[in-house]
Amino acid sequence: MTEWYYSDAQRTQHGPVSAADLAALHTKGQLPAETLVWREGMSEWKPWREMIREVIAGDAPGDARAEALVKAAEAAPDDGAYRPYAVAEPSPYAPPQARVEEARAVVHGGRVVYAGFWKRVAASFIDSFVTTALSYIVQIPLMMIFGVSMVGMAGGDDPFASGAGIAMIGLIYVVSIGIPLLYFSWMHSSTHQASLGKMAVGIKVVRSNGERISFWRAFGRYWGMVLSALILLIGYLMAGFTERKQALHDMISDTLVVDKHAYTDHPEWQREELGTVTIVILALAGLAVFGMIALIAAMGVMLAGSGIR
Repeated sequence: MTEWYYSDAQRTQHGPVSAADLAALHTKGQLPAETLVWREGMSEWKPWREMIREVIAGDAPGDARAEALVKAAEAAPDDGAYRPYAVAEPSPYAPPQARVEEARAVVHGGRVVYAGFWKRVAASFIDSFVTTALSYIVQIPLMMIFGVSMVGMAGGDDPFASGAGIAMIGLIYVVSIGIPLLYFSWMHSSTHQASLGKMAVGIKVVRSNGERISFWRAFGRYWGMVLSALILLIGYLMAGFTERKQALHDMISDTLVVDKHAYTDHPEWQREELGTVTIVILALAGLAVFGMIALIAAMGVMLAGSGIR
């Protein structure tokens, strides 16, 4: 398969991409006629208007739609306004700087599948595991340092010993809150638009108009999640019966949780069913909860049998 590279108005090189990707960008109006393109075997970069026939019509000879796209590009006015390499043209063999997925636009008009309550529960279990693991990775070294420090201070009358202990406890709380805060803020505002848990079950977070959310909106959304949890998890349960499957924190931050293919060129790829990953995660979570309840019950029976009240 031939790999293509193309430039943008900031003289940034993108690729490698396939001919089908170039055709898709052209169809969406994201590849002007004067965009410079290159593939292996070409001696220099050439305007898209000169190569469109090879890319589109060459793959679909006799296709009337392809011919119409070609003629439209070839007829575009050459006003000289778009010259990304007019100053200094980089080597076509330079390392690629971005993937074509970054140019993906929000597509409206198609069907939107909202993430159901159970998909969000499954994603939450995965994310809880991830954030807990990350928190312990940071907290355990801190607690080890704290323990060594307290042993050293125990032999003397250090008036700051209790203050140091309080400060360490406060730092541990900051880590417990800060890591999930940064994790969700970064992941939800990234190009994936989803945390690891949401990526696993195939859903993402978007604005109510389908756009990617900013870091600060994701930052605020996290505190909305805290509020949803504080009111006896009612904020989370709202995702099970609201019109667009919004939890309280979604309503506060103007966000939606939707299928990963929503607002894309392929809305037909969306799935309303739970999916294998979601079912497996929910089953494992259910077993874990059942095991915990059984363990607590067994300990209660043992304590009662030993006469401890």
